[in-house]
Amino acid sequence: MTASPALAASSRLADLLRAGRPLVMGVLNVTPDSFSDGGKFLDPATAIAQAERMVAAGADIVDVGAESTRPYGGAEPVTADDEIARLAPVLPAVVAMGVPVSIDTMKAAVAAWALDHGAAILNDVWGLQRDPEMAPLAARRGVPIVVMHNRETADPAIDIVADVEAFFARSLAVAADAGLPAEQIVLDPGIGFGKTPAQSLATLAATRRFLGFGRPLLIGASRKRFIDSVSPAPPDQRIGGSIAAHLLAVLDGAAIVRVHDVPETVQALRVAAAIRTAE
Repeated sequence: MTASPALAASSRLADLLRAGRPLVMGVLNVTPDSFSDGGKFLDPATAIAQAERMVAAGADIVDVGAESTRPYGGAEPVTADDEIARLAPVLPAVVAMGVPVSIDTMKAAVAAWALDHGAAILNDVWGLQRDPEMAPLAARRGVPIVVMHNRETADPAIDIVADVEAFFARSLAVAADAGLPAEQIVLDPGIGFGKTPAQSLATLAATRRFLGFGRPLLIGASRKRFIDSVSPAPPDQRIGGSIAAHLLAVLDGAAIVRVHDVPETVQALRVAAAIRTAE
């Protein structure tokens, strides 16, 4: 009996992680209100064309989301039916491109629909701590899940690194209670989410600490506001800062970087790897 598309793609992800090089996850927002692209890819044909460009440029994974999580507030909540309606004309077409597809959602119902239509990875921006059905779903389906740190609001007074570590510990406990093996989990410290710009910088600087959980790390610093706090620029002009953050994260052990600007990031990682090999 042949494996389902989701399980086959999950196996490819595991193989990629074993290859010993950082993976590039391309961001595809099928939303009208993303902070980074303002709904540029809401039209299905435009979204599919963007996915094709990312795959051609070397994206290892395409992360498709249909509800903006806007890390700085102001996101408009949508129903599961609304998310699925936005995903239906796009996600299966991206799956057909042959790279693992992740579904960026905080709703287990949407995640289940996406898995049924070929998604291989779950990406939960509330780290198994919002929808109680998310961990059991990942456990039943046997697929990888990205567990991201989040907070309702930023609190500049807290030790953000300790907060991330405590959140991860809770998420791993939730996973264990649901029968979800730690081996299926990728951790994401949630750059920009529930954090001040200074806290995002501190979180990035602590990448090596998070390796202590023994799980692969995903870093999504792409176009985030902390870049603007260091070198003022609108989101679509933060490529340099995004690449700097991701290169340092990879040097500190990150396994996956989640980016909007795939060609530039792939080029930067390949050149950095070639330089290190030459050494």
